[in-house]
Amino acid sequence: GGVQTHVLKFTVDLCVYLAPSSDTKWKINVERKITAQPGSTVTIQCNFSYPKEISTNNVTVFWKTNGDKDRKKYRGKTKLIGDPNKGNCSLQITDITDINTDVGPFYFRIEMPQYKSFSYTQNAVSIDVIRNPPSPTLSVEVNDQAYATCSVFHSCPSIPPQFSWSHTGVIKRQWKKVNAWNWQTVSTLTFLPLATDFNKPLNCTVRHRGGKEAQSSIILLSPYRTEPNREFCVSLHP
Repeated sequence: GGVQTHVLKFTVDLCVYLAPSSDTKWKINVERKITAQPGSTVTIQCNFSYPKEISTNNVTVFWKTNGDKDRKKYRGKTKLIGDPNKGNCSLQITDITDINTDVGPFYFRIEMPQYKSFSYTQNAVSIDVIRNPPSPTLSVEVNDQAYATCSVFHSCPSIPPQFSWSHTGVIKRQWKKVNAWNWQTVSTLTFLPLATDFNKPLNCTVRHRGGKEAQSSIILLSPYRTEPNREFCVSLHP
C-alpha cells in the first residue's frame, strides 16, 4: 500500500516499508543548529540509516520534541518532506515562533515493533530564532553603468526574501545553496547613472517572510572623480 500520513506527537507519523539497509549502525546526518527569523520557514535537511539486518513493513518514523506545550505549538506547522524509503528524513517547519531563544531540540525517531526503537537524541536540532534579521551585504561597481549587488542568507529556498531598491533599473534575482541548511539569494540592479545620482545613497531593502525588514545603504561615487585641487604657495625673496 501507499504511505499513510497523520499527525502524531511532534510532527508526522508515517507507516512505511523501509528497504533493507546496507549500513551496520544507526546513523544520521543533520545540522545541529539553524538560524531563522520569526515568521520564516525552516527546512531541516536530514539523512539517516539503520542496521542492515533490519527489514520490516511496520515502521513508524517521526520527529519529536519534548513537552506537550511545544507539541501543540507546532501542530499543523510541520511536514516531513523527505522520503524515509530513501533514507531522507528532511523536515519543514512553517511560521517559526516569534521568540528570541533556541527552539527545540528536535530529534528523529524510529519505532519498530518487531525489532526495537531508536531515537537519534545525540543529533538533536535546535533553531535559533533572531528578532531582527542581519543587514544584507551590498556592493556597487560604477563604470559606464552602475552594477549593484545585494545578498542575504536564509533557511528556506521555497520562500526566498523579497528585495527592493531605491533606484530604478534592470533587476535580476538568483539563489544558490550554500550548504544543507542554508541558502543565499542575490539581487542585482543595473542602471545608467546620472550626474544627480552621485554622492547619494543607494538603498537595498530585504523583506523576510513574517514582515521583518533589513536595509543596507552605499554612497554612489563617480568613477571620474578627481583629487581636490591643491594650492601651492610660492614665496619670492628679493
